[in-house]
Amino acid sequence: MGQIQALTRQLSYQCELYNAALEERKGAWCWEERPVTYFDQCKTLTGLIEARPEVLSSGVILCRGTLKRLDRAFAGFYRRVGNGENPGFPRFKSAQRWDSLQWEDKSGWTLKGAERRLRLLGIGEVKMNYHRPLVGVPKAITVKREGTKWWVSVRCVDVPASPLAPTGQAVGVDLGVVNLVALSDGELIMGSHFADRASERLADAQRRLASKQRGSNRRRRQVEEVARLHSQVKQQRLNAAHQLSRRLVNEFDLIVVEDLKITTMVARPRAKPDPESPGDFLANGAAKKAVLNRSIHDAGWGRTYDHCCPTRPKVPVGQ
Repeated sequence: MGQIQALTRQLSYQCELYNAALEERKGAWCWEERPVTYFDQCKTLTGLIEARPEVLSSGVILCRGTLKRLDRAFAGFYRRVGNGENPGFPRFKSAQRWDSLQWEDKSGWTLKGAERRLRLLGIGEVKMNYHRPLVGVPKAITVKREGTKWWVSVRCVDVPASPLAPTGQAVGVDLGVVNLVALSDGELIMGSHFADRASERLADAQRRLASKQRGSNRRRRQVEEVARLHSQVKQQRLNAAHQLSRRLVNEFDLIVVEDLKITTMVARPRAKPDPESPGDFLANGAAKKAVLNRSIHDAGWGRTYDHCCPTRPKVPVGQ
């Protein structure tokens, strides 16, 4: 319980640091037209030792990870501006939605594989359950809260490649709603529709949540229940996509997937103003489109597409 409280406090501190760093960048440009870089903000961390020592209780590397996260957000903003896309300026983060801590270096944490322990500076040793053995040299970690559970993602370098033996087979993959995947050889793979199967439980949990008073312990426990149900659906969908992609990678050397613009496909249809009645709108099929969008999200097209395009190399055919 003490470790959970310490991690929760750090989430609050790092969220505050992120918003303060964003305010500094916005204010410097609006008032002085002066850009503030990641390195400029890292230099100001030394002043926090006296002003806010609790923010640095888990080490300066954790704070640098938060500033790097903001720097990546601005880099994405400038890239989208250069490409003529919707810019999406970095926004301030709510404490309820700030759920991860990042250590971009090996300082501040130690991984004890044999003992299944993760030691975090200022927090202590935390028990771990390994999803799979680590390969390579651990370089950085991300600790994320999902509902009442905590997950650790370890990023490793110098990971050796593991090529698979060639099979001489190729396949095309077409994503669908009723059938999750249709292969070019005629095989149809049915979708599990996890969200649809859990819709009654989710609706009941949401109704119970709506009746709870804000700030009460009952509402907090019901929020955790809703998050648990959503996490269960997410893990089921992830597991199904992983099993399917593992099978396709093992059986085929070449996998061709259609280039779907999923974000555009699930976008809300534009309103149709009525030319004969100003202020009114014509039917645009938004209700039917919402049903299709829900089915697309339930099928997990984005997750299936990512898993069917693995980055792990295979031996080319004929070599």
